Amino acid sequence: MELMKKQIHMNRIKGRASTQITLDDDFIVPDTMDDMVQVLLSTGDILVEALKPGTERVQIKGKLEFQVLYRKEEGGLQTLAGAIPFDETVNVTGLNDRDELSLTWELEDLTADMIHSRKLGVKALVSFFIQAECLAEETAAVDVDRKEEEEVQTKKSPLSLACAAARRRDTFRIQEVLSLPANKPNVDRLLWREMSLRGVNTRPMDGSLFLSGELMIFLLYAGEGENVPVQWLEESIPFSGEIPLSQALEDQVPMIHVRLAHKELEAKPDYDGEMREFGVDAVLELDICLYQEEETAILEDVYSTREELEPIYQEAQFQQILAKNVCKCRVAEKVSLAERRPVLQILRSSGSVKLDEITLEKEGLLLEGVLLVSLLYLTSDDGAPIQAEEVSIPFQCHAAAAGVDENSIYQVIPGLEQLTAVMMGGNSVEVKGVVSLDVLVQEPLSRQVMTGMERRPLDLLKLQKLPGIVGYIVQPEDDLWGIAKKFHTTIDTVRRTNELSDGPVKPGQKLILVKEIG
Repeated sequence: MELMKKQIHMNRIKGRASTQITLDDDFIVPDTMDDMVQVLLSTGDILVEALKPGTERVQIKGKLEFQVLYRKEEGGLQTLAGAIPFDETVNVTGLNDRDELSLTWELEDLTADMIHSRKLGVKALVSFFIQAECLAEETAAVDVDRKEEEEVQTKKSPLSLACAAARRRDTFRIQEVLSLPANKPNVDRLLWREMSLRGVNTRPMDGSLFLSGELMIFLLYAGEGENVPVQWLEESIPFSGEIPLSQALEDQVPMIHVRLAHKELEAKPDYDGEMREFGVDAVLELDICLYQEEETAILEDVYSTREELEPIYQEAQFQQILAKNVCKCRVAEKVSLAERRPVLQILRSSGSVKLDEITLEKEGLLLEGVLLVSLLYLTSDDGAPIQAEEVSIPFQCHAAAAGVDENSIYQVIPGLEQLTAVMMGGNSVEVKGVVSLDVLVQEPLSRQVMTGMERRPLDLLKLQKLPGIVGYIVQPEDDLWGIAKKFHTTIDTVRRTNELSDGPVKPGQKLILVKEIG
């Protein structure tokens, strides 16, 4: 007889590391641009250009691209853009250059302050999170391949595993043309442009990955003609599509990071040659990881009434999924704007989700963070009609995960589903939003697995010492497998002799046990 073995493939998390870097630089306003009087808005994006794994370290190269909207001395608006490069090395214990790396980052803080009218100071705090994985394989016996004349008793135990199904990076492109409403003047020049994602949803299908969401567009522009006030346009571009992925199956568990890797927006002429259209070109980068939950049964023990069988075991490391949840958290708060003059209209509201702390709770995780909301609004001040303000709204969310403990490995992808800002009278604004938190909790699992088996003739002297027939009272720790093996019989024989049903035996139950010799 031989053991039938199975190779179990999985992604094993080898190590995790995080680091924070501070970027700080000064920028001179170009000679072609006007003096600064007030900084209104600042936004930034992290662009990772190279990720180089080595022995127990990772090199991250890239840049922070920022843009700043400022008020000119005569009251108009201009945008100053720039970049701060970075080159950071992060230590990751146990890493080698063959491991798979997952890198996420968060722009924790970005400030742009006037040093004087021709000089701008930009500071940013960036957090990087690295997870190193390797393709691992464990071998475990799942059954015995026996000949007809061979008799062997087998005990199997269930094993629930998270096996690697797909791990790759891909892109999804969105191209669209936006047209100005008829009541808007033609474009003279663009002053400010923003793109962001909202309500992103991904799910595996058979042979592909489905992606949907909204691309939020906001822009300010100077209209053609004299004394034309600053104009704005806010649009939502819904998108959906499928990305071919041969390994994908509908029942797989996804953990997919989606980010804007490229965003371009430019004014262009329409069919009549007037500047009334905007070309939108956005590229979404997807870091895709799909897990297949696999239920299998491995051999836990073997014995025979005809010969001595001694299993050989070794320690094996697996991973199983404890929980996969997408938590939705509603936030709402009334805020009073600092502006003293009457606020006439909210032009745009944009938000980002910052996850501050993850706390282990009984049967789950407590997720705490803030929704950072940036408001751009119109005031009654003709000299400085457009103002901006940022508000922070805290949130808490409980993600259920039965069995979670200090050894659990969890990943959380925050996102923003909805955001609205409505004037409530005076300078009071009601901000409402829905934060989404995509949570995956995995548990390392260490198991003894059977990898071999030694066969020897029966120890006849030991066998003779066992009684041929015996009455036995079931103990609290007993099961039928242990009783049958101990008294050199089989479970089928015990059931047949004692007219037992298929259920387990109970403590205190009386059994007649008959020794078998093959």
